[in-house]
Amino acid sequence: MRVEQEQLIAFLLDGGLAKKEQLDAAQKEAASAGKKIDEVLIEQKIVTEEELIKLKAYILGIPFVNLEKEVIPLEVLSIVPEPIARKYSVVAFRKDGSNLEVAMTDPEDIQTIEFVRKKANLTILPRLTDSKSIAAVLKQYQKSLEEEFSDLLAPRDIAVEEKEAGELASLEGKFISAPKDEDAGGEKVEELAKAAEDLPVIKIVDSLLRHAITQSASDIHIEPAEKEVIVRYRIDGILHDAMTLPKKLQQGIAARIKVLSSLRLDEHRLPQDGRFKLETTEFKISFRISIIPVYDGEKIVMRLLREEGHTTSLEGLGIHSGSLERVMRAIQRPSGMFLVTGPTGSGKTTTLYTAMEILNTAEVNISTVEDPIEYRMPRVNQTQVKPQIGLTFAAGLRALLRQDPNIVMVGEIRDTETATLAVNAALTGHLVLSTLHTNSAAGALPRLIDMGVESFLIASTVNAILAQRLVRKLCPEKEKYNLTKEQIKNLGEIFKLDDIIKIMKREKIIAPDATWETIDFFKAKPSKETPSGYKGRVGMYEVLEVSERVRDLILKKEPFPEIERVAREEGMVTMVEDGFIKAAQGYTSIEEILRVAKE
Repeated sequence: MRVEQEQLIAFLLDGGLAKKEQLDAAQKEAASAGKKIDEVLIEQKIVTEEELIKLKAYILGIPFVNLEKEVIPLEVLSIVPEPIARKYSVVAFRKDGSNLEVAMTDPEDIQTIEFVRKKANLTILPRLTDSKSIAAVLKQYQKSLEEEFSDLLAPRDIAVEEKEAGELASLEGKFISAPKDEDAGGEKVEELAKAAEDLPVIKIVDSLLRHAITQSASDIHIEPAEKEVIVRYRIDGILHDAMTLPKKLQQGIAARIKVLSSLRLDEHRLPQDGRFKLETTEFKISFRISIIPVYDGEKIVMRLLREEGHTTSLEGLGIHSGSLERVMRAIQRPSGMFLVTGPTGSGKTTTLYTAMEILNTAEVNISTVEDPIEYRMPRVNQTQVKPQIGLTFAAGLRALLRQDPNIVMVGEIRDTETATLAVNAALTGHLVLSTLHTNSAAGALPRLIDMGVESFLIASTVNAILAQRLVRKLCPEKEKYNLTKEQIKNLGEIFKLDDIIKIMKREKIIAPDATWETIDFFKAKPSKETPSGYKGRVGMYEVLEVSERVRDLILKKEPFPEIERVAREEGMVTMVEDGFIKAAQGYTSIEEILRVAKE
């Protein structure tokens, strides 16, 4: 099943789908880039993917099927395993006796068809489809949590459990546990270890992790209550109820997660931290585990860290225009400090990692001290803080400075000793990247002073301070609207609207004659795929660059509102102003800005 390039070009011309000069140019581009002409035609939007596949189906005499609204029986769908379906874009959708209809996007993928034929022991009838259909079918692999857990919690016979135990054996190899600490012995530990290996418990924990990954959750909360266990996912910064489990499963779930994280099974009185990794052909995710005793048992929070998903650009994070220029100037200096501020979960670490990606070249030695190490980076020497053995941020930083670094990243400046060491490192020719917990960029200055750092040292070392918050991104299917007079009045009671509209005009986001009534804003439009109307997050930023004027104010110990005023005169865009810019561009909604502004 192969469509020759000459055939495809001839049919495109005959069908009026493309012009000869377009096809000639596409051929040259495909040859120089080492791509198929199909890819180039779609990239250049000469034809759509659906048009191309329908044409191939016509040439080969293979039916084209649209599966976007097709509900496929689970017993048919499962003939092709989900990893295979996802990797090779091939799904089974209809079985009639010994015949199995299989939809695919690549008619030349004979190997996958042969694999399905051998596995199913059926006659395979290939059909062509597009990527939208494949994506719709892939969602059907995921049953709802309620359905899945009702199956898991139902009474079970021994034969079924033995069968599922065999099926589950392959999954265990995907988990990579952290190195083990010594557990205290005793009967209690043995009981807990047995509970951790109970088959329903293993499947429940596996399902919780899998669904969290599928829904792009950043955190899993497992919270014991008096009569139940509540499971919640944090998706795009918002916690959502995912499932309520019977109380009797609490101990087994906690034990299972402790086993995976190599934590002490018999410790219920003190907090414990650990991590493990889950690797498949599709993803590689580290789980950072925090367990803390609460009134009704042990609360577990798992942070999901996608090891392959952190690479991005400053522009991709949402830093644009003048703010981007200020950040680039700050991190490209040979020495000094670049600080990122914001509350927990505001994306500070991601911003620092992105900066390090830019700086990570063969000519420099980058060393970090972190708690925890969230992402592994090649060519970067990363040290994990371990306070229990005396390896604090301060001790780690002190040791790193003897490692001949050019760039030092300190995960967080928490105390006077770490702040003093970081400042001294910046004074002695190192570029120091770090984070602080403050509400604004200018607010980092009094925070450093409170930690005992002298004003003249701050003025001499700090290059720039970036403050950030994360807001949810609107889905493409959003609704356009204009503000009413009442809405403008209400917003005016919270924000300085005159200043905001001046900034938007200065940044050429809106027309010079625009008014609040004429600016197009957008709001979320819920859909079946995204009930909230939001998917993903983007940052709101403000960057305070330490200019000569700002440096003089710091030396004079002027209050930080005055420093912020001067920074704004020099072009600094505040987080709220940046939020309204992104709202006018359609990235987020005014409702999101209001939500984050209250935090």
